[in-house]
This record gives sequence, structure tokens and C-alpha cells, in this order.
Amino acid sequence: MAQPWSSKQFYIRDGLTGANVPALLIRLPANSASQASGYWALSLNAPYGDCQLEYIKDLAKLKSDYDFKAAKHPMVGNPCSRTVYDPLKLSNLPGDVWVRGAIVQGSDLRPPLGIELNVQGKNIQAIRME
Repeated sequence: MAQPWSSKQFYIRDGLTGANVPALLIRLPANSASQASGYWALSLNAPYGDCQLEYIKDLAKLKSDYDFKAAKHPMVGNPCSRTVYDPLKLSNLPGDVWVRGAIVQGSDLRPPLGIELNVQGKNIQAIRME
């Protein structure tokens, strides 16, 4: 995954339920703030809902499906609530917890659940959902 905005789907085991959860690994641009490794991994299960998030590289789809016109790079969307998350932005959750994927449009209560990564050279290991 050498190119910015490339992605790879995988599954991670939920530590609480033992279920396999669909997830996505995204290679961010090298200059993204607070992301030394250049990767973001997230659960594709929408927080507090039964919807599957989608990684939207087609900016015309963001405009047509989400009525979001300001996109200059791929975003993550919740097709059920029409919420859009920006992978380059951070969001401050209660308890002064900073997470990637700030909500830039929509009504979801929180950004996607992040997945802690261990990156060493070309090896990337998903550790746990946060």
C-alpha cells in the first residue's frame, strides 16, 4: 500500500463478543497530522447502528449520494444516516479522547471505531479496536 488513499479490507476479532468485524485499512497522505505511520484502520460497522460504513473514493458519489460537495479526497460515509467522516481530521470525544475520522456532515453521534495498529516496515498488524 505505497500510494496515498489506497485501502485494504480485512476482519478483526471483537475482544468482547468474539465476532469477526469487517474493517478497513487506509494509507493516508504522508503529511497527515498526528499519524506518524501514515495508516488509519477502522471498523466498518457504524457506531450505534446496524449500518455498514463505506470508503468513498469517487468524489462524484459523495456529491450525489451524500450531497457533500467540498470533498478533495476520499471520505468514509454512513449510507443509512448520510453522515460523512473525514479521515484527515481528528475529533475530540468526551473524556478528552482524540480520534481520527471527524464528522464533517451528518448526525451520527461519533466517528468510526478505530483499530490500533502496529506498523514495522512493510508489516502491519491490527491489534485491537479502540
